[in-house]
Amino acid sequence: MTLYVDKREALEPFAKHEADAVQGKPRSLTRDAMRRLFSNKAAVVSLVVFVLIVGTALILPPFLPYDYETPDWAAFSAPPSVESGHYFGTDQNGRDLLARTLYGTQVSLLVALIATTVSVVVGVLYGAVSGFVGGRVDAAMMRFVDVMYALPYILFVILLMVIFGRNVYLLFAAIGLLEWLTMARIVRGQTLSLKEREFVEAARASGVSTFPIILRHIVPNLVGPVVIFASLTIPEIIVTESFLSYLGFGVQEPLTSLGTLISEGADVLEVMPWLLLFPGATLVALLLSLAFIGDGLRDAFDPKDR
Repeated sequence: MTLYVDKREALEPFAKHEADAVQGKPRSLTRDAMRRLFSNKAAVVSLVVFVLIVGTALILPPFLPYDYETPDWAAFSAPPSVESGHYFGTDQNGRDLLARTLYGTQVSLLVALIATTVSVVVGVLYGAVSGFVGGRVDAAMMRFVDVMYALPYILFVILLMVIFGRNVYLLFAAIGLLEWLTMARIVRGQTLSLKEREFVEAARASGVSTFPIILRHIVPNLVGPVVIFASLTIPEIIVTESFLSYLGFGVQEPLTSLGTLISEGADVLEVMPWLLLFPGATLVALLLSLAFIGDGLRDAFDPKDR
């Protein structure tokens, strides 16, 4: 009797798998990746922290008693206080730091989203075409990437500022056009292996042209590396935005961002430390959560790389 129970327990995972298949829920790479992701405690905690930061930045501002740009004439350079309603304090102009931190988080995330989207779209298409076509076209396209890598990054930023002016969203969309280089190399390497697979050969034999093969067969099989790299690009863009805003090249008044707030707080650290503490803590929490989420996605989609 005991032996029978042990056998049944040993066969339970296979029975469950068979039952899932019968019910129309077969296992897939995406489901396996999600299972591995949610079994990663650090990634799950980081995902919760990230959702809390984003949700707070999007939902809370309309319910605050102060907005991000209207000064409180009775509270200039006021420290954090529950009684006054300035929970993070105010800056030198009497503007509520909590509202400015939440609005700055929105701007930083939006800039990162725009730049990352541009980077992913350009990098995937460029790398897939280069790797699939091959030959002289591939060599020429990759040499162009090498040349772009060799040019100073800050020089491009200054040129883009001259071209686009102070339109921050166009500026960082253009910066996204400089962040696609690594993505293009990653996609090209994956494409070189994918184009030798049987399903691509079958598509070629059936008369499908080059570009439809890239869009229908190559790009969908690049989801794993693209998602991983995109999750790691977002914090990189946020850091870039913060650095440029700190130097005065990024977001300008009346807009604000986490980098702008940190720049303003660093100048008055000794007399008003809260102006640096709260935006800096928000930026650190945001970057750490995104970094752990990116590591979790890498382990989930590529478990052999762990």
